[in-house]
Amino acid sequence: MVRLKVSLEDQMEVITSGVVEIIPEEELRLKIKNSIATGKPLTIKLGVDPTRPDLHIGHSVPLMKLRDFQELGHEVVLIIGDFTALIGDPSEQDSTRPVLTEDEVKRNARTYMEQAGKIIDTKRARIVRNSQWLSPLTFKEILELASKFTVARILERDDFQRRYREGKPLGLHEFLYPLMQAYDSVVLNSDVEIGGTDQKFNLLAGRNLQKAMGQEPQCVITLPLLEGTDGTQKMSKSLGNDVGLTDTPGEMFGKLMSIPDELIWKYMKLTTGMKPAEIDSIKAEVEKGQMNPRDAKERLAIEVTGLYHGFDVAKKAAKEFRSIFAEGGLPDEIPVFKLKASQFKGGKAWIVELLVLTGLAPSTSEARRLIKGGGVSLEGRKILSTDEELPLEEIKGKILRKGRKTFQRIEIVE
Repeated sequence: MVRLKVSLEDQMEVITSGVVEIIPEEELRLKIKNSIATGKPLTIKLGVDPTRPDLHIGHSVPLMKLRDFQELGHEVVLIIGDFTALIGDPSEQDSTRPVLTEDEVKRNARTYMEQAGKIIDTKRARIVRNSQWLSPLTFKEILELASKFTVARILERDDFQRRYREGKPLGLHEFLYPLMQAYDSVVLNSDVEIGGTDQKFNLLAGRNLQKAMGQEPQCVITLPLLEGTDGTQKMSKSLGNDVGLTDTPGEMFGKLMSIPDELIWKYMKLTTGMKPAEIDSIKAEVEKGQMNPRDAKERLAIEVTGLYHGFDVAKKAAKEFRSIFAEGGLPDEIPVFKLKASQFKGGKAWIVELLVLTGLAPSTSEARRLIKGGGVSLEGRKILSTDEELPLEEIKGKILRKGRKTFQRIEIVE
């Protein structure tokens, strides 16, 4: 539903929630004021490069802000950077990214589209691919665009300076990345561009190129980068502190319940559709001791899990989590692992080998570490020795548990 008649101040309250910077804010206020007066929506741009298939909720943060603009009645444009992804954004990178193939980019783009549809209304959004206008450019046209930038300006980037000082490779094609992202803004004649704080240089490049080409420059909105479940480092699949968008409901819910209490409010603001006033109200209750932080965290976990898996599924995940961790129970569904009796000599299974075979430990050394740390139990009995051997009849149909939330039911087959 188009809501362009929402007042300037009410729009700014929604838009500014959770953002780091608006550059410049007064220009944005003027754009919105004119939009209300004319009834013409602003064009809001977000570009995403499909450089990998495994997305996490940190990637959803700019999409949530894009949805805010969409609900206010503005036209949102999601750019699938299928051309820019061939280079890869050099922002915050310590080395040149490996070049992706077109097939890899296409596969990753499908994942982005599926996930974007869970957050924004893709039927009302403009979804475009920047290969539409970047691929046809002639070398002469690229030179004309490049003439709008200076080497000194490009070298202002901290990441480029650092790599240059350290003697690390810095490809000439990486210098062209900000130019390409900026040209997207020119083609779309965007009014506002959204991105993470690590994108600030690229976003401002779009503003500068629009000025140089006679367009009214876009405003820039930067959003914070989301810390991972460890509460310290930026969310990353490689660091193992991510909440993946393709995680099962139980995994997603459990990971969210593990975040430090101080991150609850940031996660609520950036990864859910909750209104700022509601978040402030819950926070006030916690600070006054009227609500346990665990209950606030459960609400967060339900909101995020519900967004990607549906709220009925999220509530079921909450019930199972409470059963496992608060009441010492078990989840309704436990994966079954089938073992062949012929795999074991003498009708017994070595506990270390059992953990590796079932996938609960990646190696025998990790299995030993888990047992020594008290993290392994069989049917509720903690395993205390790495030398323990279990008769197959004793483990048949039993539940092997790693840590607090990983289970396997063992079946023995001939």
